[in-house]
Amino acid sequence: MPENATAQKAPLFVGDDLALDFINSEFGVGPAHHECFTDDHAVLAWLKLAGVLPHDTEASPEGLMELALQLRESAKCLLNAAKLGGEADASIVNHVLRAGRRSKELEWDSASNAFKVVRRRLQEDAASLLEPVAQAVVMLLTDAPLDLVRQCEAHDCTLMFHDRTKSHRRRWCSMAVCGNRMKVAAFRSRKKG
Repeated sequence: MPENATAQKAPLFVGDDLALDFINSEFGVGPAHHECFTDDHAVLAWLKLAGVLPHDTEASPEGLMELALQLRESAKCLLNAAKLGGEADASIVNHVLRAGRRSKELEWDSASNAFKVVRRRLQEDAASLLEPVAQAVVMLLTDAPLDLVRQCEAHDCTLMFHDRTKSHRRRWCSMAVCGNRMKVAAFRSRKKG
């Protein structure tokens, strides 16, 4: 593979938040750049792995990758603006929320012998599949303490995470991905000095 080519790699779910994991679907720098959304089927697979879609969902609507890439870029811009106290265009997120909203229906559940509310997708188009992600972006931007949304401290890592630890001292996307690697590098540096 050429040095600056984008490679497909398994997604890393280290963000402790659906919106951040969605943003993290593109990660790495330089020759280690990885893109999880290489086509409509790859986006569908990511949504299944994220638990947003049932595993038996098979049809990936046309334009899913294109809308997913737009939504991811919009989510990045909105998050950066929110953290820096700036303004950004929320039209893509709003489009997905409007076009993909689910209907609520009252349905009899014979198992529990009671009525229940069932949420149904209006259609199986790109916006309806991405609507839960857009909802997660909204929740992140409006309900999460943004000072606890951080980027991994490893010098070559672009992954973001929501620090939900009790002490709020999490430094790396994960111990397995970057934490151990950075601790080994620090140990070796101390040994040399």
